[in-house]
Amino acid sequence: MLVTETLSEGLKRAFSVVVPAADVAERRAKRLAELARTVNLPGFRPGKVPMSVITKRFAGGVMAEVLEESVNKATSDLLDERGLRAANQPQVDLVKAEPDSDIEFTVSFELFPTIEMPDFGAIELTRLTAAPDDEALTKALEGLAQRQRELTVVEETRPAVKGEVLTVDFLGKIDGVPFQGGDAKDMDIEVGGDGFIPGFTEQLEGMSAGDVKVIDVQFPAEYGAAELAGKAATFDITAKALKLQVLPALDDALAQKLGFDALDEVKGLIGQQMQREYDQLSRVRVKRQLLDALAKITAFPVPESMLSGEFDQIWQRIEADRKDGKLDAEDAGKDDETLKAEYRAIAERRVRLGLLLAEIGRVNGITVTADEMTRAMRAEAGRYQGQEQMVMDFFRKNPQAAESLRGPIFEEKVVDFVLELAKVTDQVVTPEELAKEPEPETAA
Repeated sequence: MLVTETLSEGLKRAFSVVVPAADVAERRAKRLAELARTVNLPGFRPGKVPMSVITKRFAGGVMAEVLEESVNKATSDLLDERGLRAANQPQVDLVKAEPDSDIEFTVSFELFPTIEMPDFGAIELTRLTAAPDDEALTKALEGLAQRQRELTVVEETRPAVKGEVLTVDFLGKIDGVPFQGGDAKDMDIEVGGDGFIPGFTEQLEGMSAGDVKVIDVQFPAEYGAAELAGKAATFDITAKALKLQVLPALDDALAQKLGFDALDEVKGLIGQQMQREYDQLSRVRVKRQLLDALAKITAFPVPESMLSGEFDQIWQRIEADRKDGKLDAEDAGKDDETLKAEYRAIAERRVRLGLLLAEIGRVNGITVTADEMTRAMRAEAGRYQGQEQMVMDFFRKNPQAAESLRGPIFEEKVVDFVLELAKVTDQVVTPEELAKEPEPETAA
């Protein structure tokens, strides 16, 4: 074949390719001969159909097959012979594709950039670690006791105080009109407790059984239901009964009520769970630091097609959030030009880091094993109780769906590889310090 390079600009490449008519004719004749040996046609014995009949009957379909095969092979050979790695699906445009003539086409694509491996040993990171203390464990045990509480009705009629429980009916309204999901009957609510709209439970203090009251509240701007977020509302409250919370003691009897032998066993399990959560958060923090460090010491061009694809996904999410009224307050005050510039920079960072991590894995032979994929599929299936086997069958029948689990595993293995080579200093902090949001640069 004859190949002529027509574009070499940054990562973009384009070529004009001519596949000789003789090669095309040879492939066509070979395919027609295969059909002649296997095709069944009325009036002819298998394998005895005249080539003239085969050609007349199947020439059009065979030519289409040969054309596709010729173009695909020529493109693959072009990449192999020149040692090129295409970052996107090559774009092919036919110029000439007539019977008994050369096939001419153009092919264009972007290359993966040349990526030099950073000096991982020069990367310095601080890994924050924490362990559950007695105060945190006691608080968790108290939470368990709270869920095992018993409520006793107060027979006397008196005002409710903070920490007590009122059984109420309520009806929520916006501009005097009841809204969906804003009503309940015989609900037990802790006076001054958490879990409701800010200011709701505090206004129950002082109410007695039989009292009726209208309270004013303001839904938070980040409230989950967009139609209620940030809006003022009223609730008609009818107090029906006052109750006292009777909490079980933090002792072995509580543990046995929960299905354990002793309180220390419960405390140990809670400690293990909290430690796993702290370790996971520690991992997130140090991974963010590592990605920031890699972003600072790595500079190479990214394929425009990959950048555009990543940005388009981000922008679709931004537009969906805007439509649903969920756009961040900081973004809501910016025009589209500013937002697009900022999120395009984020998209570029993501693509560059993704390419870097992929190259680190490729160069160092990091792969995802079959056992790791099986464990990942089982873990995913475990999220759907009662449907585990159905999910596993789905993965087996849809390999592409299973492949979506490979990327995160690969990324974590590459991160582990780099962390082993980097200079990582462990720093013990309190759980509160570990949970503290990082500075904006790291959070990005």
